[in-house]
Amino acid sequence: MPVVKALQIPTPDGRADTLTAFPDDGERHPGVLLYMDAFGVRPELEERARELARHGYYVLVPNVFYRQGPAPVFDLPEHITQEARPAVFARVMPLIEAHDAERVLRDADAFLGFLTAQPEVGAGPVGVIGYCMGAKLAVRTAAAHPGRVAAVAGFHPSPLMGDAPDSPHHLFPELTARVHLGIAESDMTPEAVGALDRALSAAGVDHTCEIYPGTVHGFTMSDTDAFDASALRRHWDRLLPLLDSALTER
Repeated sequence: MPVVKALQIPTPDGRADTLTAFPDDGERHPGVLLYMDAFGVRPELEERARELARHGYYVLVPNVFYRQGPAPVFDLPEHITQEARPAVFARVMPLIEAHDAERVLRDADAFLGFLTAQPEVGAGPVGVIGYCMGAKLAVRTAAAHPGRVAAVAGFHPSPLMGDAPDSPHHLFPELTARVHLGIAESDMTPEAVGALDRALSAAGVDHTCEIYPGTVHGFTMSDTDAFDASALRRHWDRLLPLLDSALTER
């Protein structure tokens, strides 16, 4: 059974409450930083971390909204229905908007520094996974730390290409990690996915971009109406080989 602990990570802006999960075998394992979706750190993500730990990874799941308080920053329904989403997003959007690129990078330095210093974590590179808004954070983290991050996975990502000067796609040339993006069918048209794929290719990124058929935004999260069990299996089928090849086959 994995070990699960709650920890506090010091950052330049305070202390981030964090979940960790890792194998209970006394060995060192590849590190994985798992960025939450907009709904935050909760039992759903704890189970995601436990599953990764069962596959041999040390997983760090920080509450990126720690500046506003420990998780849960606000009360969530046990199951987030389609009808409940507007009210939940009304509360979460100000937190997302306040979490700008400068905050992301300050936190990334702290999170990666803490992760790689743990005695249960091996000396090699780490992987970064992000769901929803977390995919943007994963890209920013990997671009800022190309020597430390060897794998990036983003599922039902928030938009990675846009007109803003700080749009994540401007960072693609800085990426050295292998990348997989699993995209909800309702989030992007095939033409938009093609543009994203071309931008990654032009930047020389080893990557896959894939629409998961029949899915809507949030398809990996079983505590929401968006959940799609077959898409979650597909997510594991893509994620685990990516981590294995980038982090363990060295």
